[in-house]
Amino acid sequence: MGAKPIVYVLSDSVGETAELVIKAGLSQFNNGEFKIHRIPYVDDKGTIDESIQLAKAENGIIGFTLVDPVLRNYVNDKAKQMNIESIDIMGPMLSAMEKVFDDAPRLEPGLVHKLDEDYFKRVEAIEFAVKYDDGRDSRGIARADIVLVGVSRTSKTPLSQYLAHKRFKVANVPIVPEVDPPEELYGVDSAKCIGLRISPEKLNEIRRERLKALGLGDQATYANLDRIHQELEYFDKVVNKIGCKVIDVSNKAVEETANNILQIIRN
Repeated sequence: MGAKPIVYVLSDSVGETAELVIKAGLSQFNNGEFKIHRIPYVDDKGTIDESIQLAKAENGIIGFTLVDPVLRNYVNDKAKQMNIESIDIMGPMLSAMEKVFDDAPRLEPGLVHKLDEDYFKRVEAIEFAVKYDDGRDSRGIARADIVLVGVSRTSKTPLSQYLAHKRFKVANVPIVPEVDPPEELYGVDSAKCIGLRISPEKLNEIRRERLKALGLGDQATYANLDRIHQELEYFDKVVNKIGCKVIDVSNKAVEETANNILQIIRN
């Protein structure tokens, strides 16, 4: 085939799936040179007729992803009548899956695109959690769906990431007596703020283990009980000023705390 092949891609959604498959096939021919004309959101026989006429005039072929069996059969029948090659990308796959699963397909166009949107929302939330982790940028507080507030080692970062996988944009703010919390924290809706409280004894245990893991002595101020009491007292002042709900994370796994947070946020 000397001239560039022309393929008309018909889809009941945006047509990305059909175009990718067609491109993969065309890459094996004609040095990968081709023309693709995508026709999205096909839901009537008139559009199919027009597309087939164009393909006939251009000596092209038809590739299509249509979940409606009536429209699928119509394309195949019309293409055969017009002596045009048609490639049913979705039909054989749906038929095979229907046999294997012993269940009828949903026949709902655009589901892949909806799944993609869900995926990208999750990625966006994960990137948000990384960008606004540990008070790195206070501008994230106003943009977040959830704002976590707590002293060091109260699982703020793992909670942020866990909730991000649930598609929530989470910012977290560390509470340190020597550092004033960002002003944005007091201006945001208290309903989306969650304070993470922990018992002094549990925090002391966690911090001592953390210091050991870093190869440092466990007698550092960071793990000192007096210092811990000071931090927790300051934490109480901050969350009381915000007026937010508080969860005790002393003996909770990240998953359990996250579920508690979601219950609060959704109520």
